Amino acid sequence: MTDQVEAMQWSADEMMTVSAARSLTNSDTCFVGIGIPSTAAILAKATHAPGLTLIYESGTIDTNPTRLPLSIGDGELAQTALTVVGIPEIFNYWLQAGRIKIGFLGAAQIDKFGNINTTIIGSSYENPKVRLPGAGGATEIAGACVNTTIICRQSTRTFLEKIDFITSCGFGNGPGSRQAFGLTGNGPRNVITDIGILEPDPETCELVLTEIHENVTPEHARNSTGWTLKISKELKVTAPPTVKELEILRNLNMTSNSQS
Repeated sequence: MTDQVEAMQWSADEMMTVSAARSLTNSDTCFVGIGIPSTAAILAKATHAPGLTLIYESGTIDTNPTRLPLSIGDGELAQTALTVVGIPEIFNYWLQAGRIKIGFLGAAQIDKFGNINTTIIGSSYENPKVRLPGAGGATEIAGACVNTTIICRQSTRTFLEKIDFITSCGFGNGPGSRQAFGLTGNGPRNVITDIGILEPDPETCELVLTEIHENVTPEHARNSTGWTLKISKELKVTAPPTVKELEILRNLNMTSNSQS
């Protein structure tokens, strides 16, 4: 009983990861990135979605990692994959043709239309305050996956009225932007944070808080957002993590820490 009670104490990051995992279904094909997106995808596959197909940029298709990969080139991904193909095939045949249902993305900055910055912090591209890792395949994932899910911590440093650089397009300037840019995917279906879940308004494309995690208030969500955050009139409260979800998640993280 003591172990069970201890297991039910969870962190905001754990709630965010569990929420992201729950957003995936057994029939999804998911383009996965390293970090929390990968953790969430592996957790989903280990719990409610064993049929989930995971695809990584390195060319691994239907991989079944038993630990968190250190990078997209981690041998664990290739060893447990159904097949491994070249990167051009991943992008040309799978991604750009609309064969991947969900793209999991992170963000250093995000605006109210779900546009993502992972390139620079600061107003000057040539002389930024901070140069970030960049796009990788995120620009193509945001453009061509049927839908995308963005996973990041929510604060006024991350959720901004205007981001410093648009690396990956969400809804651009609002309705019609994706079509004008020739993007084939539908754009962000949700943004999952350590505070709650935001979804785009079907008419304005602006992100709206539709679900809030337990013990978090709408006021805290507003104070953690750099624009005037709209809150759904039917705001839901996230179900807390189960013991099974936390046990699997913590075992994954423990295994990852022992490998690093």
